[in-house]
Amino acid sequence: MTRFSAFSLFAKALGGHQGWPEQWPDASPKPAYDAIIVGAGGHGLGAAYYLAKKYGITNVAVIEKGWLGGGNTGRNTTIIRSNYLYDESAHLYDHALKLWDGLSQELNYNTMYSKRGVMMLAHNVHDIQSFKRHIHANRLNGVDNEWLTAEQAKDYCPPLNISPDARYPVLGAALQRRGGTARHDTVAWGYARAAAALGVDIIQNCAVTGIRRGADGAVLGVETERGFIASRRIGVSAAGHSSVIMQMAGLDFPLESYPLQALVSEPVKPVFPCVVMSNTVHAYMSQSDKGELVIGAGTDQYVSYSQRGALHIIEHTLAAICEIFPIFRRMRMLRSWGGIVDVTPDRSPILGKTPVPGLYINCGWGTGGFKATPGAADLLAYTMAKDEPHPINAPYNLDRFRTGRLIDEAAAAAVAH
Repeated sequence: MTRFSAFSLFAKALGGHQGWPEQWPDASPKPAYDAIIVGAGGHGLGAAYYLAKKYGITNVAVIEKGWLGGGNTGRNTTIIRSNYLYDESAHLYDHALKLWDGLSQELNYNTMYSKRGVMMLAHNVHDIQSFKRHIHANRLNGVDNEWLTAEQAKDYCPPLNISPDARYPVLGAALQRRGGTARHDTVAWGYARAAAALGVDIIQNCAVTGIRRGADGAVLGVETERGFIASRRIGVSAAGHSSVIMQMAGLDFPLESYPLQALVSEPVKPVFPCVVMSNTVHAYMSQSDKGELVIGAGTDQYVSYSQRGALHIIEHTLAAICEIFPIFRRMRMLRSWGGIVDVTPDRSPILGKTPVPGLYINCGWGTGGFKATPGAADLLAYTMAKDEPHPINAPYNLDRFRTGRLIDEAAAAAVAH
């Protein structure tokens, strides 16, 4: 038996019963787990690992409706960077970037983190002014970022077309050398293996259908397709479906869900050395370790829970890629896919406590979820263990939408990926 066995682990979750009774002789619900995390993606599995590793909370269940890492963790374009404009964002994403740097050693599992650099192209005067503002703001926060001329950008990424006659002329670029990529599914499996070794149970193919609350309003546990699992501490980290789960606890969250598309080409030998992003045309590209060109688009312009998107969005992205990198015009597409991203009014996440005692939330990352994985996981674990937010994630509370203290990265995050 492995710790990834859904049936054997669920038997433990139910404690040998067909479900926990409403009340035990002492008139208090008996907890089966010290903590439950809903969502077995990188964020959820990472939070379980840090709960066990840092805080000694090993009696933890991670509950997943599908399979481990089968949601947005396995449906992203693997970009890692921390060159965000606002102080709160820079602190959050750079916390994650620092954890990425040693994650393979931490987990004893190769996450294939590659610091190949993330370059953002400037196509007009507004782009130049915006990116230079980013560079100065980043440096004030101790985050590396530098300005390149068009010729320097070409030297860093030879396939780039910098002809002045191009449809999207390149006037310069901002480069974060510490940025790069990692392999998405290895992050989930690395955290899963490390968490399981510390005693965490991972229950797959077990959808949450409700959140049970007591007379005092605090959580008692989760209802699932296979019965009730008790815990007084529940963290929700289910990208694309967080608002649905919050409604189970009687909470309405300021989230909208959008399809987000990407694709990969047929594999070729190494030809593309870094990550290149363009805000103006909303396209970005890198090359995977398997040789595929990884190409991503912006979010669709309508809300949906579907994992597919509008054809014209991906067509526009491919047309732009072919203009910026003409040498790839004859490449064939291998496969395309879509994910679901939760978006808040200020395009920044919600990470912290909820109004329901014992219920914690990690959601609303939009297109920034993968790069934040170890940082978000670490901060969610801190918040659940101590029942208070860490100073880094304290600004990312629900109250900011009432007070107006927003962290508006909607325009500041460039293409936002």
